[in-house]
Amino acid sequence: MQNSSGQRFGSTGTLSELPDGQTGDSTVEPQSDPYPKIILSGTDPDLPDDFHNSFARYVNFQPMGGGGNGVLRSCWDSIMGRPVAMKTLSPKLACEKDYRRRFLREARVTAQLQHPNTVPVYDIGLDDQRCLYFTMKRIAGDDLYHISQRLKAGDENAMAEYPLERILDVLIQTSQALAYAHSHGVIHRDVKPENVWVGRFGEVVLLDWGVAKVWGQADDTSEQAHRLVGASEELLQTLTRSGQRPGTPLYMSPEQVLGNRHVDERTDVYSLGVMLYELLTFSEPFRGVNVRATFDQIINDEVVPPSARNSGQIFPQFLEQICLKSLQKDPGNRFQSMLELIAALHQCQRELVDSYED
Repeated sequence: MQNSSGQRFGSTGTLSELPDGQTGDSTVEPQSDPYPKIILSGTDPDLPDDFHNSFARYVNFQPMGGGGNGVLRSCWDSIMGRPVAMKTLSPKLACEKDYRRRFLREARVTAQLQHPNTVPVYDIGLDDQRCLYFTMKRIAGDDLYHISQRLKAGDENAMAEYPLERILDVLIQTSQALAYAHSHGVIHRDVKPENVWVGRFGEVVLLDWGVAKVWGQADDTSEQAHRLVGASEELLQTLTRSGQRPGTPLYMSPEQVLGNRHVDERTDVYSLGVMLYELLTFSEPFRGVNVRATFDQIINDEVVPPSARNSGQIFPQFLEQICLKSLQKDPGNRFQSMLELIAALHQCQRELVDSYED
């Protein structure tokens, strides 16, 4: 804030001199750490006992999907005058401390990751049944899985809309969101095409931070893998029948499957590599008859190079090398950061442009 003598009030309320001739005001508060870590004490606390909010502002609810522990609906925010998406914790879990904590962590991690490729969170509160909810931007478009299915089917509109260079751009934007999260100490741990949303105006958003690991969180990777294998008979059914889509298990890294401690950003690099492989070949690198068999392949089998899959797609050899490096069993042999992977994808983009000009 500047007064009439050309001085400016700093964020502490003290006066500071502006350089000669400089005027104006700044709303940017300098920080000692440009990438502060997102930590448990800032994501997990329950709402205060005397918390209240205006849930009545939300009207005209319409189902959007959901499953598991949450329900997703679209609704109208009558105060702000805009459509929003609302995720609500299932009523049967409303009083379960563990589930409340995880739900609040998802909401707050999503809210604290303020990046162009993450979804803005508007509000956290309690609905009329005292169930937790949070609202966020509603995005119109399609997820990357359904886009890849259209490409696989030879949909001419999809092929025109998503040439290889645009697919690379979608992956780069997804990787940018992950690099930003990693700089804040957050590992996504559930990177898959269903969680990458491509909007109608070209925006790319990485969704669903529900199993993200934040700074200071105890390792629970073995619990996640055990739950996927043992807790659901549905997941253990055949994966080869028409329409079956188990999602998460197909994109888990070997260290996730093995339940290794200290899973880091290289596990997201692996999952991004699985997505790239699928977009090049229209098939996952590892897919057994059930989740257990899939996990066995992820741990033990060598990756068939994308060029040997005969998908009919044409892509640069350098892109295949990027894919195979991302899918190395040993995290030490992969790209060591998402920024390294982004640099490689950018180089591939440049090579594509050069090939078009030749």
